[in-house]
Amino acid sequence: MPGTLSFDDLKSQTASGAIDTVLVCGVDMQGRLMGKRFHAVNFIETSYEETHCCNYLLATDLEMSTPKGFASTSWQQGYGDYVMKPDLTTIRPVPWLDGTAMVLCDLLDHHTHQPVPHSPRAILKKQIARLDALGYSAAMATELEFFLFEKSLDEIRKGGFRDLAPISGYNEDYHIFQTTKEEMIMRPVRNHLFAAGIPIENSKGEAEAGQEELNIRYAPALDCADHHTIAKHAIKEIAWQHGHAASFLPKWHPDRVGSSSHVHQSLWKGDTPAFADSADALGMSTLMKHYMAGLITFAPDYTYFLAPYVNSYKRFSKGTFAPTKTVWSVDNRTAGFRLCGAGTKGVRVECRIGGSDLNPYLAQAVMLAAGIKGIEDKMDLAPPTRGDIYQDAKAGDIPQSLIAATATLRNSAFLREVLGDDVVDHYTRAAEWEQEEFDRAVTDWEIARGFERA
Repeated sequence: MPGTLSFDDLKSQTASGAIDTVLVCGVDMQGRLMGKRFHAVNFIETSYEETHCCNYLLATDLEMSTPKGFASTSWQQGYGDYVMKPDLTTIRPVPWLDGTAMVLCDLLDHHTHQPVPHSPRAILKKQIARLDALGYSAAMATELEFFLFEKSLDEIRKGGFRDLAPISGYNEDYHIFQTTKEEMIMRPVRNHLFAAGIPIENSKGEAEAGQEELNIRYAPALDCADHHTIAKHAIKEIAWQHGHAASFLPKWHPDRVGSSSHVHQSLWKGDTPAFADSADALGMSTLMKHYMAGLITFAPDYTYFLAPYVNSYKRFSKGTFAPTKTVWSVDNRTAGFRLCGAGTKGVRVECRIGGSDLNPYLAQAVMLAAGIKGIEDKMDLAPPTRGDIYQDAKAGDIPQSLIAATATLRNSAFLREVLGDDVVDHYTRAAEWEQEEFDRAVTDWEIARGFERA
């Protein structure tokens, strides 16, 4: 399988003229790639060591506005620089762009050269280090769900995001004929990402018209987050190249199901699956049960990191395969957490709460932190829940709005312990700002409902 490029490979391909551009990218709070396009010669001569970016990149919203209230950066502090430190192990070709390679960066404090604590990549690395200290590593995989539309992003934006028409006319879940019509986008997505070193497994139609799913093979936790972020970026670019829009908005229509990003996870001790125990009825080790107990107990605390926007919560609805309860089940898609691979060495837990808009670094980090807490405290796992969990009045609820999720984030002693007060306060402010911006908006629904009749 094609993979990442070594620095020497990059030098060689630059010398031959095969590569002339290097995308030097950091990851922002929203999980987007932000950075610069370097001439490849400049990158390999000097900029491979470091470059710089404005520190507002970790204190903006989706509109790139500069909200007040962040302690780390502000107008009063003058919006200084962060160091973008290329991680040379992440150099890879970008086959869907001519002559282009990419490298991901860690964001460092300009003065101390220490990792910026609220940087998504740093937050995940911290939890990976905690897990390593316990003698374990995490294998994780994400499923990317999204919609393809008939028109391009530019056409849709100029039309005021109205009259949205998905690329197909009917539910295409596992539908081979309908997805054949979309292969002009999905085949390049699979092949280009594979050539870029992303271990693509498959794509399929999902449970709505125009809805797609891309599955990437499990990998170490940091690699998983990198793969997810690059894949999401590539899907948007490749769809754009073909005159279509790809959207990861979790809920774009009130009558259509939303898009999720399920996260599969298991722990390993070397090459041994630490979650597996053949003596257990479900094949679950005691370690796995402790881990899952932590995941479930602290799910309300970290829901914001799985659903970071007002729209995210429109997806949680009965009968849509989007969970509303923080319980686990055995191969039951109505639960927030699903046991997969029961009785096999591939036994794992799938978190089904996250939407397609999550930042994978943040989502994976808080879930690892919750699992570690469960292991450290030897937390007990309740029995699995069965049946239609949407109707289970005894099961705990997922926060049902950004306001509720922000409150659990702000007041979480657990998250303050494992992430630090500064990090929790930073993302709490991001959540507050998102709600404040929505509260200032006047929606089409309000106007249509009350313009004449109020």
